[in-house]
Amino acid sequence: MYKSFSMDLAGRTLTVDVNRVAAQANGAAFMHYGDTVVLSTATASEKPREGIDFFPLSVEYEEKLYSVGKIPGGFIRREGKASENAILTSRVIDRPMRPLFPKDYRNDVTLNNLVMSVDPDCSPELTAMLGSAIATAISDIPFDGPTATTQIGLIDGEFVVNPNASQRAVSDLQLTVASTRDKVIMIEAGANEVPEEKMIEAIFKAHEVNGTVIEFIDSIVAECGKEKHSYTSCAVPEELFAAMKEIVTPAEMEEAVFTDVKQVREENIRVIKDKLTESFADKDEWLAVLDEAVYQYQKKTVRKMILKDHKRPDGRKIDEIRKLAAEVDLLPRVHGSGMFTRGQTQILTVTTLAPLSEAQKLDGLDEFETSKRYMHHYNFPSYSVGETKPSRGPGRREIGHGALAEKALVPVLPSEAEFPYAIRTVSETMESNGSTSQASICASSLSLMAAGVPIKKPVAGISCGLVTGENDEDYLVLTDIQGLEDFFGDMDFKVAGTHQGITAIQMDIKIHGLTRAIIEEAIANTKKARTYILDEVMTPVIAQAREEVGQYAPKIVQIQIDPAKIGDVVGQRGKTINAIIDLTGVKIDITDDGSVSVCGTEAGKMDEALKMIKTIVTDFEAGQVFEGKVISIKEFGAFLEFAPGKEGMVHISKISKDRIDHVEDVLTLGDVVKVVCLGKDKMGRISFSIKDYKEQK
Repeated sequence: MYKSFSMDLAGRTLTVDVNRVAAQANGAAFMHYGDTVVLSTATASEKPREGIDFFPLSVEYEEKLYSVGKIPGGFIRREGKASENAILTSRVIDRPMRPLFPKDYRNDVTLNNLVMSVDPDCSPELTAMLGSAIATAISDIPFDGPTATTQIGLIDGEFVVNPNASQRAVSDLQLTVASTRDKVIMIEAGANEVPEEKMIEAIFKAHEVNGTVIEFIDSIVAECGKEKHSYTSCAVPEELFAAMKEIVTPAEMEEAVFTDVKQVREENIRVIKDKLTESFADKDEWLAVLDEAVYQYQKKTVRKMILKDHKRPDGRKIDEIRKLAAEVDLLPRVHGSGMFTRGQTQILTVTTLAPLSEAQKLDGLDEFETSKRYMHHYNFPSYSVGETKPSRGPGRREIGHGALAEKALVPVLPSEAEFPYAIRTVSETMESNGSTSQASICASSLSLMAAGVPIKKPVAGISCGLVTGENDEDYLVLTDIQGLEDFFGDMDFKVAGTHQGITAIQMDIKIHGLTRAIIEEAIANTKKARTYILDEVMTPVIAQAREEVGQYAPKIVQIQIDPAKIGDVVGQRGKTINAIIDLTGVKIDITDDGSVSVCGTEAGKMDEALKMIKTIVTDFEAGQVFEGKVISIKEFGAFLEFAPGKEGMVHISKISKDRIDHVEDVLTLGDVVKVVCLGKDKMGRISFSIKDYKEQK
């Protein structure tokens, strides 16, 4: 027998049905938020997966097009691979929940979210986040939850909790915050240069709402929650740690890991592993977990030195940024390029400009956002970390990093009216040792300005880390974390923005949440570092966008025509517009309001196309001068084409001031001549005169 629970959440009803469907899952929550319906399930394997040193959590967010009344496109007419939005939603569900599972748990766990009905005013993504937390909390899977998630908008300076579709469209902030009972555990934000103080206020507004949702979840768990099952711990034996310290002393491990060159550190650790492997040759059970044991030994060493001695692996001060460098115009034939280097992290971003017709089409559940003109793609090849493996396309991490940089840069992009281009930036990771996503934001700002994209302001990004002790007051926030500090630390707090405010945040942690003091310090530190990067590194290289797009970039000219004349320009089945394109080699985009964009690389060809379009939409009046091509000769005169699909006639009497017996005596097919318009003849045809043009001239 199923039970149903409801609460009011931001003026809409949130209902959770338990034991109504999917009864064989470890936990299932049939979620209703308004008319949005998501089935969230949590399942776990009975035994741990052998031979792994990580928690095998898989999070899925399945978008079914029937949820918005659509049939999928393509030949097979069924959903294909996950959309970018689905991947990003899976990641944002994963990030707050992963730290709350036991660290020594190795059973496979899958959190699946099936989107079955979508109400545009009730976010299916938010519903899935809540559903995953509830399904796991009521299941028998070990989990130190629950968590709750709230979205915050900002309209006219006022916060809006879980904004609806129309509110999201005009909001200056898209903030998602997940919390445990006492602390913030995940932050994701895109913002229109929101000041730091306002952002902190928004985060804790969401945290406050999350508290009421957690009380609601607690009531569900109290009635329907299962007893958590026992599991086989995969923790490294303490006796192994004791034996390791006799062979490799803490001082030796400290010397091995504390260097600013990643390759040197890796070689030092390899030597230590070889030494331990030889020493434990007769202990197979220890050798099976030796890699994890060495990792934990490194982690404890680094954390102790940072927290207690304020000593970072590469010798930097706690708030010191690694060596920085920036440059533009590395690639001569692309539309724009910029490279940003921070220590052993290096990103080269390339900008490509194209007509708006090349904007990306989106086929998802959002009925309002069907395309986007700015695309940021991030690539992370194996050579960037000195490894060898074939490229299989972008994974979830790459898609997530690209989306974060895109979110950070969208607020400073010019409008379509100001800059009628589709824009793509591709960030290639040349070298990686932590925080490549933030370096890609810096490199992209450089690249966009070098390409002549008139961004409002440059954007920079930086990341802060965290090492915590035994209580909430015992912690240290690190500015500009490198890979080792990310791996062994407790937080990766990424913040991007301009001098005026924040444009994007992404926060990942490995502990059970952050206090307000930690969040405020991290945001303050990132602002200080961001200001330094903008003023001292990026501005000296390129202070603002170039006045014109580059030599090899397409040029776009816009004109406005009467919307009623769009059909004349397009022609029957596109015949007229395609003829203009074939003749000139340009690309033409026409919007419903009559805005015409002509795109090309040769000014002469663009002018020719514009001239044809203007001729087509002109209402011919007496006295106007045109240039036409002779396309047909009759006994009584010649027909001229002034633009594709636009013709007129010159009577034989209007060809020359001298009397002629045959049109062919003066004109031949293909001749291009100047004429003056005489108005319409008795048959309603447009009449022209070569003779009167010459006399007028």
